[in-house]
Amino acid sequence: MGIPEKIKAIQDEIHKTQINKATEFHVGLLKAKIAKLKREQEQNIHGRTLHTGGENAGFDVRKAGDATVVLIGLPSVGKSTLLNRLTNAKSRVASYQFTTLTAIPGMMDYRGAKIQVLDLPGIIEGAAAGKGFGRRVISVARGADLVLLILDVFQPQHISLLKRELAEAGIKLDERPPDVVIEKTSTGGLSINCQVPIKMEERMVKEIARVYGIHNGRIIIREPGLTDDQLIDVLSENRVYIKSLVLLNKIDLVNQGFIKEVQSQIGNNFIPISADASVNIDAVKEAIYNKLDFIRIYMRPKGGETDYKEPMIMQNGSTVQDICNKIHRSMARNFKYGMVWGKSAKFAGQKVGLDHVMSDEDVLTIVKNPGAL
Repeated sequence: MGIPEKIKAIQDEIHKTQINKATEFHVGLLKAKIAKLKREQEQNIHGRTLHTGGENAGFDVRKAGDATVVLIGLPSVGKSTLLNRLTNAKSRVASYQFTTLTAIPGMMDYRGAKIQVLDLPGIIEGAAAGKGFGRRVISVARGADLVLLILDVFQPQHISLLKRELAEAGIKLDERPPDVVIEKTSTGGLSINCQVPIKMEERMVKEIARVYGIHNGRIIIREPGLTDDQLIDVLSENRVYIKSLVLLNKIDLVNQGFIKEVQSQIGNNFIPISADASVNIDAVKEAIYNKLDFIRIYMRPKGGETDYKEPMIMQNGSTVQDICNKIHRSMARNFKYGMVWGKSAKFAGQKVGLDHVMSDEDVLTIVKNPGAL
């Protein structure tokens, strides 16, 4: 029996099982086995792709700019038109499905940030399992900093399909990794250190860990209300956690009452737009910038003037070392000390090390060791 058949057999068993307190332990183990099999299946597929080559032709897009945003949606929801509005790209637009057959990049310049936007082929139900261009599309999405979910105003219900396909491929939208630490050892058995209340018995934690081959070591749990699904996410080691924005496109074709009806179906957490009529495009740019949580760092050469025209765009929480790495890979190696003016400094011109965390609109001078290039 191959991996797909094994997965199908376990899924059938779960569907036949009535979920209650008596069966939740059994179902939890079955879900762990499915996740482990899917990880093995994905590893096998990646191995074949690397060996044969060509399967990802047109999808190997080099990351550029300060962040990467991907457009995800079903065919013909207006992704290509949106890309053209946000950037200087010329993604092909047509009224039939699957116009875009490769990943098409564009660059959005906004408030000093250069943001790469990728128009990807539309995905369909079963994309995570490889239907259409699904697997290749989702592999590109895994490397993004932000996912834009594009919905057709006449088919807003597809939001659940998009989220389901991404989740099946290990992409967790608007979540953070569960606070669980796994320390493996070669002997001594498996111990569980629960520092907060969780939603399962320690016995289940141990059994799920054993499904993944962990028989010795310590599992430290600091995630309140940890579930079996979250533990499986940690043990799978192939989940990515990405922010998202939902855009409801083609609103120029409906009235306000129709949009309110859509709100009753999918909630208020979306931006109504018309890519074709350029409605709310500036609002989308602002939302992208805010969601990426950038900070601006102004560089000041030693003994020189601060460059306020072209700030360094960094992620919130970035350190001086992150900035050095972005300037040049050798910068941190030749670093002597930094000088900071701004919110993160205790006083103007404070001397700092590589681990100093910067704040928005700080001014930074990097001093290199004597003799460094």
